[in-house]
Amino acid sequence: MNADIFRSLFLAYPDALIVTDATGQIVLANPKAAELLGYTVDELEHLNVDVLVPDTARPKHAQYRKAYSHAPRARPMGTQMNLVAKRRDGTEVMVEIALSPLQSLGLPLVVAAIRDIGAYPRVKQALRRARYSEHLAQFGRLAVDARDTRLLLGEVPAVAVQALEIDVAAVFLRDAGSSAFRLAAQAGLPADAIGELLLDRPDTLPGFVVRAGVPVFSRHVDEHRFTFPTAFTGAELRSALMVPLLERGVAIGVLAVHARDDRKLGDDETSFLYALSNLLSTSLQRAQTEEALSHAQRLETVGQLTGGIAHDFNNLLTIIRGNLQVLEELSAIASDPLAPQLVTAATRATRRGAELTGKLLAFSRRQRLQPDAVDTAQMLDSLADMLQRTLDQRILIEVDVEPGCPPVLADPGQLESALLNIAINARDAMPDGGTLRFDARACSALPAEIAAEIAFEAGYARYVEVSISDTGSGMPEAIKERAFEPFFTTKEAGRGTGLGLSTVYGFVKQSKGAIGLESTIGKGTRLTLYLPVAPAGNELAATVAGRDERPAVGLRVLLVEDDADVRAIALKFLDGLQCLVEVAGTAEDALAILASGQPFELLLSDIALGAGIRGTQLAAEAQKCRPELRVLLVSGYSAELLDADRDAPVEWALLQKPYSREELTNAISRVTRHD
Repeated sequence: MNADIFRSLFLAYPDALIVTDATGQIVLANPKAAELLGYTVDELEHLNVDVLVPDTARPKHAQYRKAYSHAPRARPMGTQMNLVAKRRDGTEVMVEIALSPLQSLGLPLVVAAIRDIGAYPRVKQALRRARYSEHLAQFGRLAVDARDTRLLLGEVPAVAVQALEIDVAAVFLRDAGSSAFRLAAQAGLPADAIGELLLDRPDTLPGFVVRAGVPVFSRHVDEHRFTFPTAFTGAELRSALMVPLLERGVAIGVLAVHARDDRKLGDDETSFLYALSNLLSTSLQRAQTEEALSHAQRLETVGQLTGGIAHDFNNLLTIIRGNLQVLEELSAIASDPLAPQLVTAATRATRRGAELTGKLLAFSRRQRLQPDAVDTAQMLDSLADMLQRTLDQRILIEVDVEPGCPPVLADPGQLESALLNIAINARDAMPDGGTLRFDARACSALPAEIAAEIAFEAGYARYVEVSISDTGSGMPEAIKERAFEPFFTTKEAGRGTGLGLSTVYGFVKQSKGAIGLESTIGKGTRLTLYLPVAPAGNELAATVAGRDERPAVGLRVLLVEDDADVRAIALKFLDGLQCLVEVAGTAEDALAILASGQPFELLLSDIALGAGIRGTQLAAEAQKCRPELRVLLVSGYSAELLDADRDAPVEWALLQKPYSREELTNAISRVTRHD
C-alpha cells in the first residue's frame, strides 16, 4: 500500500523528478521530467544525466558530480545559481535543481527535483528585458556601421516584430514637401503598403500620436479617436502601441506596433520602442548631418575650381576688351558702316562675361567685399519701391522691419544684389501673382543648425535675420538640396545661368553669415540671411561718384606683366595716356630695371607673375629702395586681391581684371594723386 502511494506521488509531483545511480545513469523519471526535457519517460530511463547538461558545462558538471558522490547531502532549490538544462531538441531551459541522496536508506541513488523557473513572472520579465536589450544592441551596432538610412529604416520594424514577438510594426515619417505622413517602413503588412500617405490631422494615427506627444495604447475595435491606415485593413489586428519619433525634441514621425490578440503592452515595451525610435532618429539625424557636410565640401571644391577658372577667364577678357577698345578708335572701323556695331556688340559680350566671372567669384567667396554698416529698413524700402515698379503688378510686395532693428555689417552693393537675385527667383515662382515679403529683425537666438554653421570665431555675437518669402510653387526636396549649387537651374534653356542663389550663398558665407532655406510644395519658399550686426560706431559710408581724371602727361611707369597679350593691351592704354613706360615680364627683370637707377613714379604690376617673385613681394622690395614709388596691383583672381587688401599698405591701389581703359585711367589717377 505505501509503495503504491509513493509511486503515485512520484508520478503526480508537479516538478520534474529523476533518480540516478552512482554512475549518473537515470533509473527513474516522472512524466513532468519527460514533458520538461522533451523525452518520453522510457527514453529518459535509458540516458545518462550528462546528456541533459549543455556541452559547455559538462566538464564542470562531471567534477561537481564526483565531489557530490564523496559527500552527498540534501540541497534544496534556490540556494545555488540558476542552472540550464539541455532539452532533446537542443534548446535550453533555465531551471532550479534540488538534490536528495538516498544513501541513508541503503540505496546508492540520488533524487533530483528540477523546476522550470522560466515560467516565474520575475524571470520572464528579466528574460524579456534581456531580449529587448540584445535586439537594441544589435540594431545599435548596425546603426554605427551602416550609412544607408533606407537599410536602417527598413530594419526597425523587423527588430520590433522579433523583439516584442508581435505581428505588425510600422514607421510613419513626415513626407517632404507636403502636410502628410508617409508609411516609410513596415513588417507584417503587404509590400505595397509602403508609401501610403496620411494627412497630418488629429483624426489620423500619426497625426494623433504626434499631437499627443506621449505613447498611445489602442484597441482597434474600440478606437474612435482616430482612424487606422488602409494598409491595416484585413490584418485582423486587435491591439496597438505607438510612440512619437523625435528629432531634437520635434516629432518627425511615429513608430507603431500591432498585435492580433488583446495583449497588454506595458512599460517595458514602451521603453523598448522609445529606445528603438531614438536610435533611428539619431541615425537619420547623423545621415542628414553627414550629407550636409558632404554638400558643403562639394560646394567648397567647386568654389575653388570656379575661382581658378575666373582668374584665367578674366585675363582673356582683359585682352579681348582691350583690343576692342583699340579697334574702336581706328579710322578704318569708324568709316565702316557695320564695324562699329560689331565692336559694340562684342564689347557688350565682354561685359556680360565679366559679370559672369563676378558671379563665379561671389560663389567661391573670392570677391573683394567692402563691408559697411547697412540700414536694413532703408535698403528694403528702397528695394521694394524699385521692385513695385518693375515686377508684375499682380505681385504684392510687403516689408516688415522690426523697430530698432540694428544695421548689418555687409557690402551694401552685394547685399542689394543678393536680395534682388532672391526676389527675381520669387517672381519666377509666382507666374500668376502672389505675395513677396521682406522681413528683418534682430535674431534673439540662432536656429541650432545655423548656429553650428556660422563661424563665431569671426568675433560676431549678434546677428540680424533678413528673410524673403513668396507664395509661389515651392521646391521639392531634390531641388532644395541643389539650390545653392552653381550652374544648377530649373529654368528653361537660355533663361538662367544657375548662378543666382549660388552667388547669394557665397556672398553670405564670405560676410561671416549663413543662409537658411525653407520651402513647401504649393505654399512657397522662404530664404533667410543671417548677417552680423555692425559694430557700434561704424557709420554708413558716403559714396561719392568721383569724376574721371587723367594722370599727368609723361608719368614714368614700370609695367610688370607676365602674359604677353595682356602686357600689350596695358602698354597701348598707357601709351594713349602719354605715359613713359618701361616693360618687364617678371619680377626679377623689374628689380634689375629698378637697380639700374631709372626714375619711376608708378609700379603697375600683376600679382601673379609665374613661378618667381609675386607682385606683392616685388612692390615691397621696390618701396624699400624707393619709398616715393606709388603701387598699383592688378589681378584676375580675387583671392589674390583679398590677400593683398588684407596685407598691403593702405596707400597701395588694387584693380580687378578685366579692366577697361577708363578703369585703368581712374585707378592710376587715384594712386598718383597728391592729396
